[in-house]
Amino acid sequence: MSAPEIHDELAAAAAEIATARKDILRIATAGSVDDGKSTLIGRLLYDSKAVFEDQYEAISRASRGDHVDLSLLTDGLRAEREQGITIDVAYRYFTTPRRTFILADTPGHVQYTRNMVTGASTADLAIVLVDARKGMLEQSRRHASLAALLRVPHLVVAVNKMDLVDWSQEVFTAIRDEFTAFAAKLDVPDLTVVPISALAGDNVVTPSERMPWYDGPCLLHHLEHVDVASDVNYDDARFPVQYVIRPQSDAHRDYRGYAGTVAGGVFRVGDEVQVLPSGLTTTVAAIDGPAGPVEVAFPPMAVTIRLADDVDVSRGDLICRAEGAPTVTQDVEAVVCWMTDEPLRPRQKLALKHTTRSVRAVVKSVHHRLDVNTLDHDEEAGELGLNDIGRVTLRTTQPLFVDDYHRNRATGRFILVDEATNATVGAGML
Repeated sequence: MSAPEIHDELAAAAAEIATARKDILRIATAGSVDDGKSTLIGRLLYDSKAVFEDQYEAISRASRGDHVDLSLLTDGLRAEREQGITIDVAYRYFTTPRRTFILADTPGHVQYTRNMVTGASTADLAIVLVDARKGMLEQSRRHASLAALLRVPHLVVAVNKMDLVDWSQEVFTAIRDEFTAFAAKLDVPDLTVVPISALAGDNVVTPSERMPWYDGPCLLHHLEHVDVASDVNYDDARFPVQYVIRPQSDAHRDYRGYAGTVAGGVFRVGDEVQVLPSGLTTTVAAIDGPAGPVEVAFPPMAVTIRLADDVDVSRGDLICRAEGAPTVTQDVEAVVCWMTDEPLRPRQKLALKHTTRSVRAVVKSVHHRLDVNTLDHDEEAGELGLNDIGRVTLRTTQPLFVDDYHRNRATGRFILVDEATNATVGAGML
């Protein structure tokens, strides 16, 4: 069987397993003030039956006008943030018969770039809301740029408030064409544009009779059927070791397993593998899953791998294949989003966490700062301030096992930590 055939077979198997267990789709939302983002989230929650009757009655009493203000469903999240949630991203969960959704409500203001990065860094899909009356704004471009920078595989542009432009096909077409042209510059792999009215519910969960000219899917139908299984890298085997399991009981005294989550590729019993950083090779003797032994492990399965030989493996090491192994380096060049008031400067020392490996690092240089609105590079920038994004070179005390971020998001990203406060101060993409 050829490599493409093996890849397709594994993707189909992963999709089948994911569907059987109601796989999770992670969504990041972004939108300028008054674009209707909170109302859209409320509409999805309400129409998917994720709102209790007492919650709905409470917002009905608090609403003004003819419509129930569904945006009030997210007001509690703002209160939670005021009570001390550190990262300013609020999460909502809802489910349909086909999928479970984790929806990250990410602020889109320029001063909250770090929050957008936090919410979108693990997203499978990003929804950018655009007010049909205003068209594409600077914020719309900014959100699309960040989603592309973070390699979010699927982007949905929801043209909202179509009821306020008389359901005009011409208005929708103009916004769709403008956004499509802009997305082409960003190398967005999958773009879908949907006209909606979050307030009235048109094209959110059910197709709209007031926009018969639109023949595409409604928003929820697209979210339920978008293919995310094919986004996973099944070619490069990556298994960061999180924990070494050595039972102390006499019955399992010889058991030695390495627990973690498969970050890429496929592992089978009998495969020849390599352990980094030692470079020693051995074979996979067994793979243990939560329900017992399995023959094959692929992302995002959490398993315990047992090896045929007693090689030295500890937390932070990486099990992979010799062919297609990651780059082993101490000099890391990455795009970094800086998340704290104290600027990032050359010669600054920080802790760096990459997969399960923690090392110390020093900033060698700041190459440029990125303007996410125009995609221009400021070559004169010698530091990165709060919410700035730029290209940086770091030197680590121990080698890292890295891939390009566009090839593997799990092994292509890291966080930077202030050793004095233990606060996360930066996120990097290799």
